[in-house]
Amino acid sequence: MVVILHPNIEERSESYQTTLAYLNRLPNVEVKLHTIEGRQDKLTEVYLLGKTRELNMEQIAALPGVERVVRVSQDYRILGKHKDENRVVGFTYNGVAFNQDNLHIFAGLCAVDNPINVEAMMKGVSDLGLQCTRMGAYKPRTNPYAFQGHGAGCLPWVFELAGKYDIKVIAMEVTHERHVDEINEALEKTGQPTGVMLQIGTRNTQNFELLKAVGSQKTHPVLLKRGFGITLSESLNAAEYLASEGNANVIFCLRGMKANFGDPHRNMVDFAHVPVVKRLTRMPVCVDPSHSVGSRERSSDGILDTLHVTAQGVIAGANMILVDFHPKPPEAFVDGPQAMLMNELERFVEDVRITRNAYEKRRALWEN
Repeated sequence: MVVILHPNIEERSESYQTTLAYLNRLPNVEVKLHTIEGRQDKLTEVYLLGKTRELNMEQIAALPGVERVVRVSQDYRILGKHKDENRVVGFTYNGVAFNQDNLHIFAGLCAVDNPINVEAMMKGVSDLGLQCTRMGAYKPRTNPYAFQGHGAGCLPWVFELAGKYDIKVIAMEVTHERHVDEINEALEKTGQPTGVMLQIGTRNTQNFELLKAVGSQKTHPVLLKRGFGITLSESLNAAEYLASEGNANVIFCLRGMKANFGDPHRNMVDFAHVPVVKRLTRMPVCVDPSHSVGSRERSSDGILDTLHVTAQGVIAGANMILVDFHPKPPEAFVDGPQAMLMNELERFVEDVRITRNAYEKRRALWEN
């Protein structure tokens, strides 16, 4: 059960204290608080976990600090919509709003290599008015001898360059909880020039201890990639691990399923699940066309497969695109063959704009 309090309710207020005191006295029920800081309002949700079936919803709804009460299903208790279209969807981080209605492009380097390429990427993104990018400092690899990323050593100059070009959010994968500490230390030392969205990669979707550790911090939002060999429900439950630890600012990323049925693409594209995730949960949905396709092949119409796949996600209502670019793909340390070229970035953004406009026209067509 979710008890939604009045917006901007003060913790010291009598109505808040009375409501929480009542809820904390309920037998066999654990009370968890979650606060959402929006651009205008602070919203507080109280999660009642345990034996809630017999609780009287009307009685709880009548408490002085309560706006409404939502009976939840067993799955995705915190992140699920539970047929309540009024539940808060999305969040704002470092001045950038992420929800199920807007769209952000995170074009950048799959793996950070050197300051020259990082600066070229950030300048290219900034010149087109984009506020976000992707930069991989930590790279989990199948081969133990492959490049594992520069790690903490590159963070200061990556963050400083982000500040130089007014990049608000960097999507950056972490594979160990100490990486979060290293990111926080580097941000502090460089004066907080940017924000970091912590990315959980597909190999770690069911690394439950990592999910708990990342979910227990509330400073940074989290981008969770779908596990490449598990069901959608299993991956959504992985997102719930993050939320259950206190951080519900989660974006769910579809990145293709590992199956030979998808050949010749690297993975079988699963972007038809964009509207499914948006229907079942409150999470914005990201698509990763680069790791779905895994190459720079183009069709007979002259359009790259990566662009066609991106359009599939956008036309289905995706809210974020995670895509690989590189100034010199042959020199890239990781996934160079799938990276798009810098001189294709402007056309990529325009292609996305065209597709997004088509999506918005489709929405308008089916309204009411």
